[in-house]
Amino acid sequence: MWHDNETTVDYLNFGVVADACAKLLQQAGGEPISVGISGGWGAGKTSLVKMVAQRLETLNKPGENTYVLVTFNPWLYQDFDSARNALLQLVGDEVLERARTNADLFDKAKRLLKRINILRLVQLGGEAAATYFTGVPVGMVGRAMQKFGLIGKGDADEKGAEGADKEQGGDGLLKPAEPVSLPGEIQAFRLALESLLDELKITLVVFVDDLDRCLPKTAISTLESIRLLLFIKRSAFVVAADNDFIKGAVRVHFAGTGIKDEVATNYFDKLIQVPLQVPRLGVNEAKAYIALLLMQRAREDGHFERLKFDVALGAVSERLREAWRGDSVTLDFLEAQVGLDNQHMLDLMKLADGLAPLLTRSLAVDGNPRLMKRFLNTVFLRSSLAEPQGIKLDLQALAKWHLVERCAPDLSIALANMVTSESDGRVAPLKAAEEANAAGKELAAPFDANDPFVHQWLGLAPPLGDVDLRPLLHLSRDTQTRDFGIDNLTAVGRELRDALVAATARNAPLTEAITQAGAAQAGLAMTRAWALQAPKRTWRIGADVLMLIETCRVFAQHGPTAAELLSKAPAASIGSGLIPELAAQPWAKPVLEVWLVHADTDRTVKRAIEQMKQRGG
Repeated sequence: MWHDNETTVDYLNFGVVADACAKLLQQAGGEPISVGISGGWGAGKTSLVKMVAQRLETLNKPGENTYVLVTFNPWLYQDFDSARNALLQLVGDEVLERARTNADLFDKAKRLLKRINILRLVQLGGEAAATYFTGVPVGMVGRAMQKFGLIGKGDADEKGAEGADKEQGGDGLLKPAEPVSLPGEIQAFRLALESLLDELKITLVVFVDDLDRCLPKTAISTLESIRLLLFIKRSAFVVAADNDFIKGAVRVHFAGTGIKDEVATNYFDKLIQVPLQVPRLGVNEAKAYIALLLMQRAREDGHFERLKFDVALGAVSERLREAWRGDSVTLDFLEAQVGLDNQHMLDLMKLADGLAPLLTRSLAVDGNPRLMKRFLNTVFLRSSLAEPQGIKLDLQALAKWHLVERCAPDLSIALANMVTSESDGRVAPLKAAEEANAAGKELAAPFDANDPFVHQWLGLAPPLGDVDLRPLLHLSRDTQTRDFGIDNLTAVGRELRDALVAATARNAPLTEAITQAGAAQAGLAMTRAWALQAPKRTWRIGADVLMLIETCRVFAQHGPTAAELLSKAPAASIGSGLIPELAAQPWAKPVLEVWLVHADTDRTVKRAIEQMKQRGG
């Protein structure tokens, strides 16, 4: 299985975008900058962010500038702590850790943390806010603020360092009975942070991720906290979020104000200086992505050497970078990467080549990397469930069926409803549709002739019209329940059914098989074989009715059933080649009488029937 975690291994050709973003942050030269990485759910924002971080770490110049990377995920703090508080605390803790080796800077960092704690307490309102604005301890909260050195001289500072605190006239940040303003304290915090970053020779890069998983309130709180830290020298923000989600969160936040779309857009634009869109995947990229995922899986399963995988990864990445020249990721190219002597890998590459266009163009997947990965996970999970249940199916068949489930659910339901034990799980309309699609003919219901996906799906290997779909549907019970009816055929009966379908002339082994099966199983096998042969039946040669004749020759009691099956033949399609064989069968004579008087029966057929009657046949 493929995990859903972010990665720095580039399967999507995001490396060039990550390089550009890292270069942009470097070129800022310590000036504040904010970058917004936008893309839908599962588009690869987090992986792109990880790649940017990886590249920044190679740009460090100790003593001149070091990138300190802080990753903040507001979704983790939702319902537990204010996103603003959590972000400020993360920044403060990181700066404190960086200053630990320098006593003077360490003291300044501790004072910065105290300012952060004050800002956190102010949000509580009540006694904390009153204490903060007046400088006088109010109530239990106020006395606790004094005790921990947030105002005046507290117990927590009795063992603390002198120096910076004494410059303020006491151990706390505020003197007793000294009122201050919130804007002034915020500005003091910003200046203190900026000064520390400069003295430490570090650039603080805050990566904000999963913002579009948060409730609107948390998302806006996070953006507000970003605003508090924005435009401080030696600071940078990289915010990964879906622009449409941010607009929605802004509308919820300003509900009732009649906010317009352009205002919602401007809100985010004021925070983000450089908008960066996650590249959308086309067929080329999707094919490369699926192929690399399948190569990775084969490598882990021991079907593909690690060295060959590394070489293939480099070749595919280079091909994607130069795709603008017209060098696409073709099946021939993929097959060359895995080796023409490895049939298992060749089959996987064919699977990638067939799936990519459909998964890219289908609205249900739309080239989304996460959804493509989940698609493959489902296919491989079902494959692992098949063997323990005695089901033998290849990945291509599993993938093709799951594709129609995922991208055309109405069609998959219609096909599933046609699968019964009576037809041995085969769907004649599907067979007819595959043949019509290959011949460029019109498709019949339930296939939508105007849907390009349907045409592509029908042409995707392997064809399923001649396949027993019951195993596929049994493995797909995670989507809906299945009921195919009771199959009364035994193993011997199934063997006879297959032999009847394959037979083109009377032979001793066939007669023996019918006899050995017994009357009951022979009757069932005849009925099933008749249904399975329907798409290939021409109604013009004796071989078309051989299974009826041979079964009834051994077990005459099945004559009425054979006659009923034969009576459903379209009179206009009957050929004279059938008549000699049928005229010798007592059970077929009533059907011949009907054909003789039917208006649609061809004259030559009627003449053949008359001749056989005159001969006493």
